[in-house]
Amino acid sequence: MRIGVHEFPVIEVGGFHLDLSAILAIVVSGIITFVIAKLATRNLSIRNPSKLQNFMEWVVEFVHKTIASTMPLSKVKMFVGLGMTLITYLFVSNLLGLPFGIVTEHHEEFRLFGSVVVSEETIEKHGGEVHVAWWKSPTADIMVNFGLAIIVFFLIHILGLKMNRKHYLKHYVEPYPVFLPLNLIEQIVRPVTLAVRLYANIYAGELLIATILMLNFVGIPLLAVWQGFSIFVGAVQAFLFTILTMVYISQAIVHEDH
Repeated sequence: MRIGVHEFPVIEVGGFHLDLSAILAIVVSGIITFVIAKLATRNLSIRNPSKLQNFMEWVVEFVHKTIASTMPLSKVKMFVGLGMTLITYLFVSNLLGLPFGIVTEHHEEFRLFGSVVVSEETIEKHGGEVHVAWWKSPTADIMVNFGLAIIVFFLIHILGLKMNRKHYLKHYVEPYPVFLPLNLIEQIVRPVTLAVRLYANIYAGELLIATILMLNFVGIPLLAVWQGFSIFVGAVQAFLFTILTMVYISQAIVHEDH
């Protein structure tokens, strides 16, 4: 896999091709999200709250209002934890590739865990030198985003069947049974659009960063500006993924007869 002039380290295990940079980024994003949650809930105080506590209270209120805009207040509380996890993990993941990059140069075949990461053929194709990028935002990988979207997909349908089975199943044949194929296609398209929208924005940002870095000193001012804008884009994409997830959940669990 490539971004700009870089290759990503991919190894084959049991017939599966694993991107080591994506796996590393997923683990780091999860750890950072856990640490943030742990620090935010440590030493909670009503009289003398810390700055982090005040900030997280604002985030919780923001997420609560976001979810409340998609479903009745009586059902909001049970999804605040999910909303907080999604928006925090996605925001961290979207920005993970911004601070720095880890790139190694290879002039000969490179193996890792017994699997070829850089082949002689790849080296020849790149003119005798291959740059391997070991660090990126996990959401810059389409398969990571599809994984997140598929989890959301199953969660939506499980909640619909568990909390609102009669009306949930009935909505597939509304307004008329002939619409069943269209309603099924809509359900399949939802996770695809969630994944592709997130991937396109984050991947394009990292691709542009890789291009700017090729400009050396000339690109430093551009890099600073673009990284600032990327923080905004990362926050917006985390918000969109979260609110669309809540909208889809609401449609599954709140649907009633008219």
